[in-house]
Amino acid sequence: MAGSTARGPETHRRPEAHRQPWWARAARAVWAYVRRAPGTYIWLAILLVTTQVIRHVDPATADHILQRRSTNLHHLQVSPVSVLVTSALWIAGGGWLSYFLLYNLFHVPAERWLGTLRWISVAALAHVGATYLSEAVLGWAIHHGLAPPRAVYTLDYGVSYALAGVVAVLTYLIVRPWRYLYAAGVLVVYGLGVQQSRDYTSIGHFTAALIGFACYPLTRDRPGSFDPVASARMLWRRARGR
Repeated sequence: MAGSTARGPETHRRPEAHRQPWWARAARAVWAYVRRAPGTYIWLAILLVTTQVIRHVDPATADHILQRRSTNLHHLQVSPVSVLVTSALWIAGGGWLSYFLLYNLFHVPAERWLGTLRWISVAALAHVGATYLSEAVLGWAIHHGLAPPRAVYTLDYGVSYALAGVVAVLTYLIVRPWRYLYAAGVLVVYGLGVQQSRDYTSIGHFTAALIGFACYPLTRDRPGSFDPVASARMLWRRARGR
């Protein structure tokens, strides 16, 4: 009798778990996914709010908001820390959904692999380093008459420099020889941007990617790897199994 009494609660608990509605199971699965990359999703949540703010104000107000958060030459001289932080909380070009996809493709695996502190360090180094170098190029152009003096107030904000750095640092997660192909692709994509646009922003993106490559010391003792060929084969076997 003692044995049957001990088994009773277990036999009643298991059906209860299976009787959970599908939306509850889906919510638990989503939460388990999100909490493994908390920094990425906090950032995305802030970007969603700021995107909605810009969408619901008139153009003049939107320009005023973004101008005050721009990492242009003027603001980098008078309030560098403030604008370097706040400029990374607004999206420049594209919609929030496109960045949601890009963050899940690049920021999420980077944060899970490196840990939140190292991941945000890579993003911050790329954002700050690329901002200063690209604005230095713009300052040089102004000094030599290749850009108008009012360019010191040029709008410069967004998250793309940080993204470029994280895209590049993921090179070290990929197993050889595929990491070399990936790295070459990163250099081609951002190098073509410089060749085609030849502006300070494209130079900033290329610089951010180089900074991401230079963050190799932050990756050396991190466990885990990604084999794209093995992953593709596994997905193919699962698809055929169905």
